[in-house]
Amino acid sequence: QVQPVESGGGLVQAGGSLRLSCAASGHMFSYYDMGWFRQAPGKEREFVAAVAWNGRDTNYSPSVKGRFTISRDNAKNTIYLQMNSLIPEDTATYYCARARSSITGTTSVLYDNWGQGTQVTVSS
Repeated sequence: QVQPVESGGGLVQAGGSLRLSCAASGHMFSYYDMGWFRQAPGKEREFVAAVAWNGRDTNYSPSVKGRFTISRDNAKNTIYLQMNSLIPEDTATYYCARARSSITGTTSVLYDNWGQGTQVTVSS
């Protein structure tokens, strides 16, 4: 089990950057694949990116590929989401969670141990 806590959200202008962090408790963190999702008001939770336990294998949504980078530091029990070239459509609450199967999963039912989320707002 892991208990993630997200941070790093905020208000940024279009074209700007933010780096989100997800610090997770639990000594098994380094064994788990982890992912980021986001949810805008009135919309379903949407897959953003996932990283394997080893930090080398990743998976991205087409909507963020080339702009966002997911990474992890197992020594710090933390995963990161570096977001560049932000656009207003990226505005949402961002959540991290543990993958129940692998990083190829892109639906929320394939993830558990959700954090409380961090708000990202991109102004035009």
